[in-house]
Amino acid sequence: MFPQRVLALIVSTSLLAGCAVGPDYHRPAAPLEEHFQAQSSLQQRSPSDPASLAIWWKSFGDPLLNQLVSDALMQNLDLAQASARMVQARAGLGAATAALLPSGNISGQATRAYQSVETPLGQVLSSTPDYNRYGNSYETDINASWEIDLFGGLRRGRQAALADYQASDAGVAATRLAVAAQTADIYITLRGLQTRLDIANKQVITQQQLLEKVQLLHSKGLAPEYQVRHTEGALAQVQATIPVLNNGLDAAMNALDVMLGTPPGTHRAQLASPGAIPHTPAITAMGTPADLLRRRPDIIVAERHLAASSARIGVAVSEYYPKFSLNALLGSATTVSGDNLFTAGASQSAGVLGLRWRLFDFGRINAQIEQAKGQEAEALAAYRLSVLRATEDVENAFSALLNRQIQATTLTGGETALASARQSSFIAFQQGTASLIDVLHNDETLLQASDARAQAQTESARAAVAAFRALGGGWQSSLPGEIANKTG
Repeated sequence: MFPQRVLALIVSTSLLAGCAVGPDYHRPAAPLEEHFQAQSSLQQRSPSDPASLAIWWKSFGDPLLNQLVSDALMQNLDLAQASARMVQARAGLGAATAALLPSGNISGQATRAYQSVETPLGQVLSSTPDYNRYGNSYETDINASWEIDLFGGLRRGRQAALADYQASDAGVAATRLAVAAQTADIYITLRGLQTRLDIANKQVITQQQLLEKVQLLHSKGLAPEYQVRHTEGALAQVQATIPVLNNGLDAAMNALDVMLGTPPGTHRAQLASPGAIPHTPAITAMGTPADLLRRRPDIIVAERHLAASSARIGVAVSEYYPKFSLNALLGSATTVSGDNLFTAGASQSAGVLGLRWRLFDFGRINAQIEQAKGQEAEALAAYRLSVLRATEDVENAFSALLNRQIQATTLTGGETALASARQSSFIAFQQGTASLIDVLHNDETLLQASDARAQAQTESARAAVAAFRALGGGWQSSLPGEIANKTG
């Protein structure tokens, strides 16, 4: 009667226990500013049609960019690795959940034995009448076992596994965001290099025409030799930029192929025709720094790792306490024949209340707890650092976007003014009041301004990509409330 009462007490206590040993997790505070520093300036410069953060790459207005990003999200191998890690974490969560439930199995065996008569047992048995050295045994059993999570160690383990799974899920989102951003950044860089290469080729033609004119004037004694040498040096300087631009273009194409999960050179023909630099979209749905705690998947990854490390402290603390388990057996066994296996006389059953307690291992348990606490402290520092770096990313991206837009606007105005000056000098040349050298010099200055404007437009569009990435790309955490104060 007493064992039954003990058993009933243990079961009822385990079912009613609502708490577990170890600390209950709460997301740490992350003091942040109410607004980003450049937020108001960017919103004043942005038009009324904001870009969608969810599909931000479509706001650049480039169909080929849209296609490349879509292909990268389906084919990128970094993303495939992240998805595989999430599958592993899901399996770990399933195993941790199963540990809380009873387990059972069915076993059976049939044995045919031949007894030795040289052993003590064999000598005794062989002295009996009608002794048969052959013997048979048959047995089949249903076994069930259940570790009673009286102090919550298994529940803490499941909380840790759940947090790990949530971290891996957010890790997939972080990788998707990185893949989309890197693909867009490489494509914009590629288009910028093509534009600059076209401008450089025009500069070469202009410098060659200028050199021919100066050489003609020098042959007639109308231009000194130093002007010829100066023009030759200027031509060589422009020509030297073309291999550098071609090298950067090749590297960008190769990098884009790798992002798409294909061998370098696969998309070279598709990208060979120069295209315009994608325009810089407006970003108005910026939110606040506090929104980054839900919007940035890398912050969620760090926060979930912190939650998992907190739960593992409870797993370590639970080793201080005894582990209780219930085991049951129901079966049938006989040595007569298989026909008697399921008769009343062959039936057997057992119930076992198990106890395991590491009474003389507290030193090792203390070390495991200290290790778990150290891992939590490391995860806490990593989480706080991820928050700071996230806000730094946004601030830097907004500053770059604002200043690059101002630079591009300024250089566009300067390019327009130089184009007007070049047209005026050409008209003056036609009227005989200016020389061809003046026209060619104006062409050279105009092309240099065009190259600077192309670089500014490229960097402005890249800054927009960086801003979308820093804001989390529209991703929102699926965890409820305050990113799940408790994970299980």
